[in-house]
Amino acid sequence: MGDVVQLRRRQTARRGGAEPAAGRVALVSGGNRGLGLQIVRRLAERGMRVVLASRKVESGHAAVDLLGHLAGRVAVRQLDITDPASIARLTSWMDLRLGRCDVLMNNAAVLIDDDRDTVDADLDVVRSTLETNLLGTWQLTQAITPLMRAAGYGRIVNISSDLGSMATMERDLPAYRVSKAAVNALTRMLADELVEDGILVNACCPDVRNSLAPQASAEAPVWLATLPDDGPTGGYYLGHTPIHW
Repeated sequence: MGDVVQLRRRQTARRGGAEPAAGRVALVSGGNRGLGLQIVRRLAERGMRVVLASRKVESGHAAVDLLGHLAGRVAVRQLDITDPASIARLTSWMDLRLGRCDVLMNNAAVLIDDDRDTVDADLDVVRSTLETNLLGTWQLTQAITPLMRAAGYGRIVNISSDLGSMATMERDLPAYRVSKAAVNALTRMLADELVEDGILVNACCPDVRNSLAPQASAEAPVWLATLPDDGPTGGYYLGHTPIHW
């Protein structure tokens, strides 16, 4: 599939020479803390209008207060990616108020595993994890994609983890690992489907082991969010380096 994606990407790559960051609109789910807030900051620094989506609006506004002079470029909106009504409200607001969404940063996720192994995992924990990490990501992407298709431009970045890599899959955290492996599969399918619409879809594993995290962890997501039209799609990255699925 990778060769097909690359071929289709080259065939549809140059639809315009606009700089990929300035003036764009980005949506960051789970943008009120940690990695999400760093991504919001970095995208705003690059000239984007950023929608910081948070489950609790109060948490989002508190986060914006930390952004200093960049706060004027950031709008706070409520979003629970497990709630279709919440997604619909946000999507409608973006369409009516901003008229576009150029970048979707699927950052919101949960890690709620206990210490059980796979063979005796609490399947309620697995279901809850999949509801957020996979299905929440999926339905938010479904809602935002029409805005990107209408513009003929989009960058979708799925925050994954090396814990979801099939090449290095091990025991521990079974619900989280399975959910991120599923997000990786979703990334590949979306990349293949959307490349002809000018939409690039990639997954990345933030380098949370870096001593400068979460600042350094935002490097790969921001890079993928600002790819030029001939940038990669259907990839899985740690930093700028492809890693095994």
